[in-house]
Amino acid sequence: MKTYGILGYPLGHSLSPQIHERLFALSGVKAEYKIFEIPAEELKANFEMLKGTNGFNITIPHKIGIIDMCDSLDDTAKRYTSVNCVDIKDGKVTGYNTDCVGFTLSIKAMGATLSEKTLMLGCGGVGRMIAIETVRSGGDITIAVREEDIETAKKMCEELKNFRSDVKADYCLLGEIKGDYSLVVNATPVGMYPKTEFSPISEEALCNITTKHFFDVIYNPLETKLMSNMRAKGVNVSGGMDMLVWQAVAAHTIWDGSEYDEKDIKKLIEDMKELV
Repeated sequence: MKTYGILGYPLGHSLSPQIHERLFALSGVKAEYKIFEIPAEELKANFEMLKGTNGFNITIPHKIGIIDMCDSLDDTAKRYTSVNCVDIKDGKVTGYNTDCVGFTLSIKAMGATLSEKTLMLGCGGVGRMIAIETVRSGGDITIAVREEDIETAKKMCEELKNFRSDVKADYCLLGEIKGDYSLVVNATPVGMYPKTEFSPISEEALCNITTKHFFDVIYNPLETKLMSNMRAKGVNVSGGMDMLVWQAVAAHTIWDGSEYDEKDIKKLIEDMKELV
């Protein structure tokens, strides 16, 4: 029987075992899925044990630390300088990033597009990935951040020009957002459990923008305060559970070539929501 798992620390909240066990059942692959709860300082000491598996998913705090331990990197891992999935064949470790696939499939499933105008809140690791995917899809992006993150946002806008020379990338403060967008994405952790009463932007600032779609990378709670405020405006909203499940689907395609019916994945997403 093959062995896979999730590497991270801490992992008490992880839904990965339930998601991947369901995906293995759907594909008919005989495999077990383990939890590897390993602090960052103990990763090297445990890497030989991890190499004994057939592959594993990676979450905080190992997405960057694992890179130097891979024998090779897929283009996705190189592009985002982040690895969240490892495949091991013949003792060779290959790193991938399936977060990008999870995000783009989630956007597609909600009927949104990255090829127009996107407003992104935040400029951390997941925000960088979303910004790159947006410009690679032909879209323009505005990055809204806190005052202390202005320089990071400025550098990100410059980096985006490496992916498309004609890109329109700009930045602003969260309190100064305005304009019409086809998609708004929250790539900040603001509103995540247990501090669910918070929102990255005020209701006053929200009045200065219009959008058709809103996506929140947070999956706990299932509906953040900002999602609720957007829904009240008649916006089509979707949360991070979709992205979590779709990135797992991408991992299975890498590991064993599995393909899934979209109806089964939508049912899996709804079932996982009941566990939050």
